[in-house]
Amino acid sequence: MNVVILSARTGWQTDQLCRALAVRGHIGHVMPYERLVARLGNDDALANDGVPILDADAVLARIIPSGSLEQIIYRVNALHWIERRGVTVMNPASVIERCVDKFYTTALLRTAGLPVPETVVCEGAGDAMAAVRQFGGAIIKPIFGSMGHGIVRVDAARVDNPDVAFRVVKALDQIGAVFYVQRIVDHGGRDVRVFVVGGRVVAAIERRAPAGEWRTNVSQGGTAHALALPPEWEALALQAAAAVGAEYAGVDLLPSRDGSLFVLEVNGIPGWQGLQEATGVDVAGAIVDHLIGAVRKRRATPGLLREPRPTS
Repeated sequence: MNVVILSARTGWQTDQLCRALAVRGHIGHVMPYERLVARLGNDDALANDGVPILDADAVLARIIPSGSLEQIIYRVNALHWIERRGVTVMNPASVIERCVDKFYTTALLRTAGLPVPETVVCEGAGDAMAAVRQFGGAIIKPIFGSMGHGIVRVDAARVDNPDVAFRVVKALDQIGAVFYVQRIVDHGGRDVRVFVVGGRVVAAIERRAPAGEWRTNVSQGGTAHALALPPEWEALALQAAAAVGAEYAGVDLLPSRDGSLFVLEVNGIPGWQGLQEATGVDVAGAIVDHLIGAVRKRRATPGLLREPRPTS
C-alpha cells in the first residue's frame, strides 16, 4: 500500500512510521501540508509536488504547521475532502479539530461523564480573574498548544505579589487569548501518559517533573518510566479516546494525592519518542497495523468506498 504522511516536518516520528510501513511491505511518503495543491473541475485532484493524494491507500495526518487562519482551515478541510473521496485518514480531520482545542476536548470528556479538573473557559479578563480567585490559584493554559508550552501556574498560597495573576491575565488579554483556567490538582509532580491505538492500550508511562518544576512533560525535562496500569485507569483512558473518536491518541491522566483520578488531555496527534524509549514498545508498528486494518475494513464494507464524482 501507498501511505501519505502529511506533516509539518520530518523527524523521529515520521522516520518511525516510514520504517514500520517498509518492514510490512508498504511505502510511506512524507509530505508537507504547505505543498498541497487542489484542482477542481473536470478532473478533481489533490497533489503534493505532483504526487496524487487522492490515489493513496491511506493518509496519516501528523502535525499541522502554524499559519494564518485561512491556511490552517484549508489544510484541515483538505483532510476532510480526502476522507470524503474514500481515502482512509488517520486521525480523521474531525478528531484533530476536537483535540486541538482544549475547551472542546474537555467539554466532550465531561459530556461522556469522565472526570476532569474543574475548569473555566472564557474571553473576558475579569471572568478569568474571578476563576483564579475562586480556585485559590490556577493553571492558565493556551487553548491551543502542546508539550507544556505557554502554561502558567498561579498559586495563591505561594505567590508573593498578589498582582502576579492580574499581570498574566492582562498580558494574555492584550493578545486576544481565550482563557483556559483550571483548578490546581495536587499531583505530587507526576502524571500518566497512556497511548491508545484502535481501542486498546499499547503502552503507558508515568512522568515525573524535574526538581523545581511542576510540569511533567518530557520535552520540559521530565523523566518517564514504564507503568502497568490498574484496570480502572486503563478503562478511563480508553473511554477518553473514544469520547473524541480517536483512532490513536495520547491520553494524559492526572492522579492526585487524595486518590482522585482525572483525565487531563487527549492528544490526537501525539508524539511517542519518550514513551517508546521508556517501554520498548514499537508504537509506530501498532499505528501502522491499525491503519492497514482500517483500510482493508473500509474496502470490504459497502458504502465506504470512494465518493463518486458528480455528473454535470
